[in-house]
Amino acid sequence: MKSEIKTALEIQHEPVAIILTDEKPEDAKQFKEKRWGCVMFMLAAAIKGQTAVFDRNTYGCQGGGTGLGFGNQYKNFPGGEDCFCYFLSTGNENWPAGREAGEQVKPYMREEAFDDFMKGERYIQDPELVKKFIECLPIVDLPVSYVVFKPLKKVDKNRERPEVIVFLGDMDQISALTILANYHRETNDNVIFPYAAGCQSIGIYAFAEAKSSMPRAVLGLNDISARLAIKRLLKKDLMSFAVPYTLFEEMEANLPGSFVERNTWYQLRGIR
Repeated sequence: MKSEIKTALEIQHEPVAIILTDEKPEDAKQFKEKRWGCVMFMLAAAIKGQTAVFDRNTYGCQGGGTGLGFGNQYKNFPGGEDCFCYFLSTGNENWPAGREAGEQVKPYMREEAFDDFMKGERYIQDPELVKKFIECLPIVDLPVSYVVFKPLKKVDKNRERPEVIVFLGDMDQISALTILANYHRETNDNVIFPYAAGCQSIGIYAFAEAKSSMPRAVLGLNDISARLAIKRLLKKDLMSFAVPYTLFEEMEANLPGSFVERNTWYQLRGIR
């Protein structure tokens, strides 16, 4: 499958199709069972041409399992969901059960990860607000066995129907994608930018939009942990733009005759 948007916007990185399926693709990259890994590693691999697959035992981390649609995996965080609430906020060294959990997991964690576990990532002010954050997530337990990341160019449109298409672009390209998402709509709020983990922006938030009769795109990578991973892997300062498949088809169809054929876009990109 080819994206005319990628060509018109001169997007360097191959768009990634997210496919929900009960069929495990052959020769796909996959995390080892119950081992830590960041979903962004697999997104980068798909951008570079590989297929990646996740299931309920190989989602990499609890945030990733939640973000990919395998239910509320924060319940399986070391020390339980309460420890996650302290981890994302003020740190587990501040309460007895957290300190005890820290001693149990210390032998299995990298020094940097253990420091975050104990002192907190400080992404949300306090544990009670982290609980509210979790409540606001569109958590879903998908009725399929696998979530697949696949380069869009390798998708067979006659056999596969992606749930979401993910673009990674610079701010000019993200601006252009935002215009395209709104170009044919009667409203001007057809892109959302929720605060979430990088995997949740391309996963459950986009999956929830895909169920809508008027799905919106999801701008992502406001998660600085995910940004750091992507920047290390792709050497670029990028944002994600997750498009439910029906909206992707609309945007592709509406590309001809739009701003991509006009002087402002040419000047912005130095085309003419």
